[in-house]
Amino acid sequence: MEIKLIGSSSPHIRSDETTQKLMLDVIIALTPALAASIYYFGFKAMVLVLASVASAVITEYFCQKFMKRPITVTDLSAVVTGILLAFNLPAEAPWWIAVVGSAFAIGIVKQIFGGIGFNFLNPALGARAFLMASWPHHLSGGFIDPAIDAVSSATPLSILKGAASGQLPSLWDMLIGNIPGVIGETSAILLLAGGIYLIYTGTIKWIIPVFYIGTVAAIALVFDGGNLAYHILGGGLMLGAFFMATDYATSPVTDKGKVIFAVGAGILTMFIRKLGGYPEGVSYSILLMNILTPMIDKYVRPRVFGVATGGKKNEK
Repeated sequence: MEIKLIGSSSPHIRSDETTQKLMLDVIIALTPALAASIYYFGFKAMVLVLASVASAVITEYFCQKFMKRPITVTDLSAVVTGILLAFNLPAEAPWWIAVVGSAFAIGIVKQIFGGIGFNFLNPALGARAFLMASWPHHLSGGFIDPAIDAVSSATPLSILKGAASGQLPSLWDMLIGNIPGVIGETSAILLLAGGIYLIYTGTIKWIIPVFYIGTVAAIALVFDGGNLAYHILGGGLMLGAFFMATDYATSPVTDKGKVIFAVGAGILTMFIRKLGGYPEGVSYSILLMNILTPMIDKYVRPRVFGVATGGKKNEK
């Protein structure tokens, strides 16, 4: 019997992982926090999520159709972007904010640069920055406090910064999410559970979340030790560290690069929180490190096998 050998060019890596499978894992990891957002903020949170996801999927379809690219809405990446953007909105934000934001995230931040894998900014965070610059009163004008079922601008971080008056919530309320804030960042324990699931399934590596949260914790301990737990559990740190800073396309490739990225994001987050005019710094910190990622990848490369430092070949 004749045996035929088939030759093909590299790469020769085979894996059963697909974009759809990875994105499905992210959606599963986000589901507990999504359920908590609907529990605490009610129908308004559900409307924002549905409007954001629908806008992201429809925008991706029409962008790919217009640009004559393969239609890939079934890979679920647009769904993830829609959920993450909604998670960054307060429950009081109007539904059209979610629609405009998701359209910007997919059309401008993602598709105009070539689609998934080619964007240099995290789409959801890029859209949040756009919305914050365009309609800041809708993104920071007031947050629903689930504990009293009323609108309040006194988030834990704004109280820490002195930008709002009020009493800091208990650490238990911080853990479970019974505090004012955007709909997806309040329940630290559920976001942590989702992040652990992503690490367990191999969807993300532990490096960025651990070094990012660890850097924030170390700086907070030195400069604001009494409020260490509020810096870790409050704001978007858990959401950003596990679900947005770990984005494949916008974070470094190497492990050493991931450490630099995470530490840089942690330093910038605390710099903005302590010295900036804004009580939260996670979104802008990750976006700034996204911009630096190509430079990090350029200078933090794995050593080529058979080549010594300086580019000279080993003479062994």
